[in-house]
Amino acid sequence: MFYEDLSEYDYQDEDAFTDRESGFYALWYRPAYTRLNIGWLEAGRPYSTGTIPTVFVEKLKAVQEVQWMNVCLGVHECDLCPEDEAPEGNGEVRIPGGPGIAYAAPFLITHYVTAHGYRPPQAFIDAVLAIDLDTWAATRWPDVPFPWVPDDVERLLE
Repeated sequence: MFYEDLSEYDYQDEDAFTDRESGFYALWYRPAYTRLNIGWLEAGRPYSTGTIPTVFVEKLKAVQEVQWMNVCLGVHECDLCPEDEAPEGNGEVRIPGGPGIAYAAPFLITHYVTAHGYRPPQAFIDAVLAIDLDTWAATRWPDVPFPWVPDDVERLLE
């Protein structure tokens, strides 16, 4: 599934977080922020390449350890890899950007960076580097590791 970097995300109307520890509890809401696509790569489509700071990759991996967002029942394989070696992803990542902006990336983004040399836009790199990992990692259900969840969010608690 391909989307241009920094184009407006429109794949799903709502954002949904699932509790990573239980895998069952969830919350979902219609975002009040603009979501911008980052890293939706596809074979045959050009993408930016270049060096990335190691700390960026480490932070992005750490975010993916604590945030489980828009998890789907099916999986998406990396079609940039040979078929028998392609990793799979089934969710997304949300990274807060400037006021009213969140970046929407596929869960395979770290793979794209490390295995295929993908270089996301600098604004996304800066946003990932600005995340306070200690706060995000300490977040426990019913809170989620993303700062812009509205107060009137719907929750599946049982």
